[in-house]
Amino acid sequence: MLTEKQFDFVVMVGKLIEFAVKEGYNLTFGDAYATQGHIPRSFHYKRLAIDLNLFKGGKFLSKTEDHKPLGDYWKSIGGSWGGDWNDGNHYSLGE
Repeated sequence: MLTEKQFDFVVMVGKLIEFAVKEGYNLTFGDAYATQGHIPRSFHYKRLAIDLNLFKGGKFLSKTEDHKPLGDYWKSIGGSWGGDWNDGNHYSLGE
């Protein structure tokens, strides 16, 4: 059921944020929910994807490889990471 997956996704995002902070990163939200502007059937439309803006030492980190430590962690807890298709700041569940 979609709602159950959304519940799981929120808990996973909390774990990802906690991991990022422990690793010395700061985050802001990009798209957490969208109704347009993404590919058809985007997981953003299902509330199962989030884009995160990543900072370290006051510097905005925009490259996919900058997100790799977070992406590896995200995948280790069951998520799909956009860095596997060159969208490094994208974290989703079930994609």
